[in-house]
Amino acid sequence: MAPRRAAALRDGGVSLRDHLITSAAALIAERGTAGLTVRDIARGAAVAVGVLYNHFADKEELLALALHEHVRSVGERLGPPAAGGTLAEDLHAFVVHALDVHAAILPAFAGLVGQPEVFARFDALPDPLAGGRGLHDELAARLRVERDRGRVAAGTDVDAVATLVVGACHELVLPRLYRSPSTPVEVPPGYADALVETVLNGIAPR
Repeated sequence: MAPRRAAALRDGGVSLRDHLITSAAALIAERGTAGLTVRDIARGAAVAVGVLYNHFADKEELLALALHEHVRSVGERLGPPAAGGTLAEDLHAFVVHALDVHAAILPAFAGLVGQPEVFARFDALPDPLAGGRGLHDELAARLRVERDRGRVAAGTDVDAVATLVVGACHELVLPRLYRSPSTPVEVPPGYADALVETVLNGIAPR
């Protein structure tokens, strides 16, 4: 490790393990995971390749942890969806936020298609979004509060609604993993509005 980098780690109280995860996450944010090698990560962290295996069982463990940090950083950068408006406004803000999150993390996941062991280890970690709750549970919690306030019907299954909303974001974004993930995600005009309208008013005749 370069002396300057080693001193920075000592002075900043950052462990070498955390430094390696952060360095790998930065590479993922910059170039995605496709073709990312242990040598690339070691070079980015300014350490010898062998150092990585002193702190991680294998490359898959490091990639899963770095991917987790990358997704957490995306969520932190985008911030929480707006709240405090009408039910329709807050739900619309959440849909837009969820679409933005999915679009931002898509390139990283696209590079891992065909590496199920990395996905398995990533899934075993705490959810990196919404303070550890994840988008689904965050929306369900918000809707539960709205239900208690009387702005959502008493019998509403908020978990089913959260699945519908987050699933609609998956449907628009995640299939691109198998097609052209490098192409920017384009949300059809009125997509969020139509989803909110459907959630709030349903499909049964009035």
